[in-house]
Amino acid sequence: MNVMTRLLGLFLIVISVWSQPLHAQIAARILLQDSPLAGFQYHEGKKLWPQMQAGDALTLIREPDNPYDANAVRVEWQGHKIGYVPRRDNAEAARFMDSGQVLEARISRLAEGRDPWSRVRFEILIPVQPRPTKP
Repeated sequence: MNVMTRLLGLFLIVISVWSQPLHAQIAARILLQDSPLAGFQYHEGKKLWPQMQAGDALTLIREPDNPYDANAVRVEWQGHKIGYVPRRDNAEAARFMDSGQVLEARISRLAEGRDPWSRVRFEILIPVQPRPTKP
């Protein structure tokens, strides 16, 4: 491959990056909390443990009618219930979700051990949408 071909390829890559809207290039998130997973031992987490990895996306599902906790937020991995946001930490997440705020979650750490509270830690993140730029 000659120098001109390499330069042309590099030029096309730079143009394609610059031509994308700024929001397509930035993915910012604010860390709302980092918590242990509550109830891991009572749900499907034990069975799914060998497949789970740090960094995996989690789904948060608000359960306002939960008979044990009005602020309950269920945590799912690939459609499987693996536990809950701990009761002591769930008020903020519940409030954000009730107001319509989209929250993201991911596994931050997996650890072997007998204590189910130390097996899975996860983060709840608030995605930040950049302000649109004026043309």
